[in-house]
Amino acid sequence: MEKAVFAAGCFWGVEAIFQELDGVAETTVGYTGGHTDDPTYKEVCKDTTGHAEAIEIVYDPHKITYEQLLDYFWRLHDPTTLNRQGPDVGTQYRSAVFYYSGEQKAAAEKLKDESQKKWKKPIVTEIVRGGKFYPAEQYHQDYFKNRGTEHFGCHFLRD
Repeated sequence: MEKAVFAAGCFWGVEAIFQELDGVAETTVGYTGGHTDDPTYKEVCKDTTGHAEAIEIVYDPHKITYEQLLDYFWRLHDPTTLNRQGPDVGTQYRSAVFYYSGEQKAAAEKLKDESQKKWKKPIVTEIVRGGKFYPAEQYHQDYFKNRGTEHFGCHFLRD
């Protein structure tokens, strides 16, 4: 099993989409990319921790590749909006790929370049070395699944 960490706006919708993919064994929503240890949702929402709402994905690379996960990442949100997805605004809603190896970084940069061809505005997604991932509070985990809805929030799948 391997892991991938992405930020694409509100983590509830991002998690719901990735949970549907064959080969994704586990998802955890949380916070990463900031300067505060053990941040809370309330702190992250104040936009002072530097953390992004993100998702950590544990996946089986024999069933789904990192590149396939990236393909979904680029298609499920608008990577051209700085610190925003739909009505959610703030640095915690930024678009980012947090990489944990040179291979992940190279794949993210390659697919960013390929995805740019589909957007008129420049992609502003950060591609940064991954650091500590802090799981969000329990009530955020499996948010839509626990409420019996398939609503994905601000997220969509673009062709």
